[in-house]
Amino acid sequence: MNASATTGPADTAFSSLIRTASHEQHTEAETSSFMGDLLGGRLGVDAYARYTEQLWFVYEALEAEAGRLASDPVAGPFVRPELLRRPALERDLAHLRGPGWRATLGALPETRAYAARVAECARRWPGGYVAHHYTRYLGDLSGGQIIRGKAERTWGFARKGDGVRFYVFEDIANPAAFKRGYRELLDALPVDDLEKQRIVAECRRAFAMNTAVFRALGEEFPLSA
Repeated sequence: MNASATTGPADTAFSSLIRTASHEQHTEAETSSFMGDLLGGRLGVDAYARYTEQLWFVYEALEAEAGRLASDPVAGPFVRPELLRRPALERDLAHLRGPGWRATLGALPETRAYAARVAECARRWPGGYVAHHYTRYLGDLSGGQIIRGKAERTWGFARKGDGVRFYVFEDIANPAAFKRGYRELLDALPVDDLEKQRIVAECRRAFAMNTAVFRALGEEFPLSA
């Protein structure tokens, strides 16, 4: 199949195509009013804890099927133990909410929809799983570090300590090199151009669902006047 008829010029790497195609949705998610207010220090630690709770549901869906997908020719190369975030999230939640955090854990409707879509892709569509994997983990390794630094300064968490461990990838010594390797995996994805188009569309959908969660959090924690 001729790539120029589908995803773009034949010599354009898929990792570049997926980044460019989802740029608008990515920017919308990053510049949501909730995140702006949170990172600007205008919301309390309870808002940060509530956001962390929502992340737990998404990563539970992402990682529940990771073991089974490890042998899949499409999704398998992306399943890396050094990326797994659920244990770190649970440690953060224990710090933020106390040892009984599970009893009060609650997902927003938008979070439930997001996690359900991730779980559906994990069960039925490896390419879709890759789209969600990409939008979450590469974001954690990049923009997530800004959130970590702001949280440490705003709420006094120890540097890379409990409360921000979700953003600390202890087993990735060189994040820049890891991200280059990840993009090489995207470029080598063993799917045709039509499937790549579907993956790009799912990537956009993932960012849109993430933005919906931010919007709902913004309604729960409205901006200061």
